[in-house]
Amino acid sequence: MEVILLERVAKLGQMGEVVKVKDGYARNFLLKRKKALRATAENRQKYDGMKADLEARNLEAKGEATKVAEKIDGRDVVILRQASETGQLFGSVSVRDIIASFEADGVKISRSQVLLDAPIKTIGQHKIAIAVHPEVEVGVTVTVARSADEAERIKRGEDISSRQEDQDAAAEAIAAAGEFFDPDAQPGDTPAPAAEKEEK
Repeated sequence: MEVILLERVAKLGQMGEVVKVKDGYARNFLLKRKKALRATAENRQKYDGMKADLEARNLEAKGEATKVAEKIDGRDVVILRQASETGQLFGSVSVRDIIASFEADGVKISRSQVLLDAPIKTIGQHKIAIAVHPEVEVGVTVTVARSADEAERIKRGEDISSRQEDQDAAAEAIAAAGEFFDPDAQPGDTPAPAAEKEEK
């Protein structure tokens, strides 16, 4: 089906362009959300009459969207979730969670504006895009962590999958075990007191 776009649609075209799309996409998305008109002779004339008004409304909406974009561009949102030791989440972080964290900061965005291909399922920093307007897109960082302390460490760039304290503790345990191990011992021998070892 051929349609006339009433606004810019990502990966499809600019306002006023006549594009050919699948019937289902046109009926269920473009026409339903008033993003396009069927490309009939009557609608082409109708579009020509609406063009100046549409462009004025688009400029106004783009100006408002730019203000919102300045507020959220480069922002780092922290979402706390339970996860396994390997960093795999028990569940996932979805668009709804991202919207809720922005609303907590006083920024209102809609589900369709968050460009998240698949739910986030691991701990760490994830870059996502938010389209506040068809022509205005910004990038934000979503930091997923088990605690606020862990979120701060992730932001500093620490590798939380292998904590330094755990590595130090393991090294100390190996060193301590080496002190008690006698390489000359035979099976069935009882360990000699430390004083006898020094006399030998």
